[in-house]
Amino acid sequence: MIELHNITKTYGSGESRTQVLRGINLTIEEHDFVVILGASGSGKSTLLHVMSGLEKPDGGSICYDGRDITQLSDDQLTTFRKENVGFIFQQYYLLPNMTVDKNVKMGADLADNAAYAEMIEAVGLKEKRGKYPNQLSGGEQQRVSIARALAKKPNVLFLDEPTGALDEQTGRSALDYICRLYEAYGFTIVMVTHNQNIAEMAHRVVVVNSGQIAEIRTNEAVKSAYEIGW
Repeated sequence: MIELHNITKTYGSGESRTQVLRGINLTIEEHDFVVILGASGSGKSTLLHVMSGLEKPDGGSICYDGRDITQLSDDQLTTFRKENVGFIFQQYYLLPNMTVDKNVKMGADLADNAAYAEMIEAVGLKEKRGKYPNQLSGGEQQRVSIARALAKKPNVLFLDEPTGALDEQTGRSALDYICRLYEAYGFTIVMVTHNQNIAEMAHRVVVVNSGQIAEIRTNEAVKSAYEIGW
């Protein structure tokens, strides 16, 4: 369980000071699938970065099963991220001089996961393990980033606009892979997007506006990646 209490975050100082998060309170249950929805500048990506431990909030607490990560040192926070969370971003961040196998192995090594090949197979890239990123399509590169994130066996998978750079067909395929792996491996998903259609795939939708939670709703009927609009 992830519990956020009165989270605040400000950037800049003086006249350029901007309060991005304004007292966020949120609870995410184990194996939840949560989409954080909001327009550009609403604070949704900052919320994800703070919640995942990539950044520290200015105030409030973030507890993972009762452990407040806002009290951790930088080194402790790095260890926490290594052991608990995975990330998938709009950009793939693959190392161009490494093959598919070695890019995914980087994630697996963080968890001493010698069986990472099964994750490459799970995202449909078994036959391309020896290929380099520049030999892959955009969708294939995103699947490598998915496999790399999940090879470290995270408890929580954070995604920031994971289909933002993909066309419709490739985006649906990537989301489908993520959801199938979510069901198979039982981790928690927190996904940031501005796409209201993708929000229909989640169990719960958190709408952020001007750094505050404007609405939390539950989807009674969850849709698949191939049932939503685009």
